Amino acid sequence: MTETQRELDPELRPPAPLLAASALGFARDGEPVFGPLELSVHAGEVLVVEGDNGSGKTTLIRILAGLASPGSGSLSGLSGAGDEIGAVALLGHQLALKPELTPLENLRFRMGLSGTRAAAAPGAALASVGLEGYEDVPVRRLSQGQRKRAALAALLISPATLWLLDEPYANLDGSGRVLVDRMLEAHTLRGGAAVITSHGLIQPQVARVRYVKLDLKLGLPTP
Repeated sequence: MTETQRELDPELRPPAPLLAASALGFARDGEPVFGPLELSVHAGEVLVVEGDNGSGKTTLIRILAGLASPGSGSLSGLSGAGDEIGAVALLGHQLALKPELTPLENLRFRMGLSGTRAAAAPGAALASVGLEGYEDVPVRRLSQGQRKRAALAALLISPATLWLLDEPYANLDGSGRVLVDRMLEAHTLRGGAAVITSHGLIQPQVARVRYVKLDLKLGLPTP
């Protein structure tokens, strides 16, 4: 079968990526931070963006989430800047938890904003991330690790297909890092995908994972 036949028959074409960036670049005060960057993430896989501090990982995640504009290039597919309500979930350094509310109240608030995944329940999600018994404790009284787990529970109930996770292993102990791996594996098996950032010290233990490295010195992606 020829490539032309594949292009003409939609059933034979490879599936389009959930998110793709073409010639994506960003500069700060006239100095390039990264780019031009080509990346894509498909259903069922995790894309890991590695780089040192200052290489632009958080900026890239914010651009993919629609919270910042790229200096150049384009995005296609799912992104926080699109119209797909609830299709993208962001977990950043700011965990988006209201400190005066309890974890259970925070999750219910999130459900009101973006809906919930089928059959997902906030109480069960909190128990699965190790917060059973802390459901009604104000977030301000939780440790940093417990707050991170509460934010992970919000991901578990989210209907989002694409997860954008900035340093998801930060502030977690060994069991917490295993929890993140389990969540990523289950999410990709359901047909979801994730873009995560990392310093390169911790690599996700999931079946389908690809890597992109942002080079701080050159501001360019390297294989």
